[in-house]
Amino acid sequence: MMKNSYSKKVCKFYAGDKFIGKWHQNPYQIIRVLGAGANGTVYLAQSKSGLVALKVGLDNMSITSEVNVLKHFSKVQGQILGPSLLDVDDVVKEEGTFPFYAMEYLKGSQLNDYMKSKGSEWLGILMIQLLGDLDRLHRAGWVFGDLKPENVIVVGPPARIRWLDVGGTTLIGRSIKEYTEFFDRGYWGLGSRKAEASYDLFAVAMIMLNCAYPKRFEKQGEKPLILLKQKIDEEALLHPFREVMLKALQAKYTNATEMKEEMVKALSSKGSNVIQSSRKTKVKKRVSQAPIPKKEKKEKKQSYFVEIFLLSSFLLLAYILYLFGQMM
Repeated sequence: MMKNSYSKKVCKFYAGDKFIGKWHQNPYQIIRVLGAGANGTVYLAQSKSGLVALKVGLDNMSITSEVNVLKHFSKVQGQILGPSLLDVDDVVKEEGTFPFYAMEYLKGSQLNDYMKSKGSEWLGILMIQLLGDLDRLHRAGWVFGDLKPENVIVVGPPARIRWLDVGGTTLIGRSIKEYTEFFDRGYWGLGSRKAEASYDLFAVAMIMLNCAYPKRFEKQGEKPLILLKQKIDEEALLHPFREVMLKALQAKYTNATEMKEEMVKALSSKGSNVIQSSRKTKVKKRVSQAPIPKKEKKEKKQSYFVEIFLLSSFLLLAYILYLFGQMM
């Protein structure tokens, strides 16, 4: 992008609006708003090569920062962390000149919506993927910062977490640029806003809480950790991951790999506990019931093995998706 005098006014587009980039002469037609934040608005737009996500900013500095992050993401070996960067330019309107960039449009479902439609068993699997991505990001010297369900999307099949808005991404060691209170450890009084791995890992635990409590909740009193523990204990969905989440909330992990490995163990234990519970239930029923005819015994035995097969398949699926997340 060339140097220019950018307007301090807000740039707004509406469905059907068309414009051509000032420097590269690429045409775009606005379809609808995808989201808005402090640094600009993201639109779904039609380009000459197909649908794109178009972010129009208010100033050159913030847009240039995000463009540099997207460029860096593309260089992280073995992983596409964020959307691919397609174009960087300016748009001239009556209100002034505004910087923008076009990126890959990722079609999928927001995390909470995906969980509602596919089931709670996906929580651990998707968090393992997310932690793998965060580990690669942290090793590259960055912290995501404003990590929340609205900034991630599940694409596929096969199901895969991808990041949407990189506006809060910050170099390790600096102060976090953007944050959302519910996912910010500073808001909960459980750490600083210094960009480090543990800041993102705290947000992962809060994302899991948000999946269980979609309406979110506010801190109460002077001991917020007690409230967070209570919320975890009150929701069965979170019980298998309780210890992992508590460690993340208290910054007891030095890197994302440690948390990911313990999430894998927690997910495996969850499947094993379900199988053991199923076996105990079967034994209790057999003890309490009168002698069962041979044919009925055979049918119940077949039903038992079907249940074991399904539960084992779930664990296998989790493991395959975990490996898939490591390879991508």
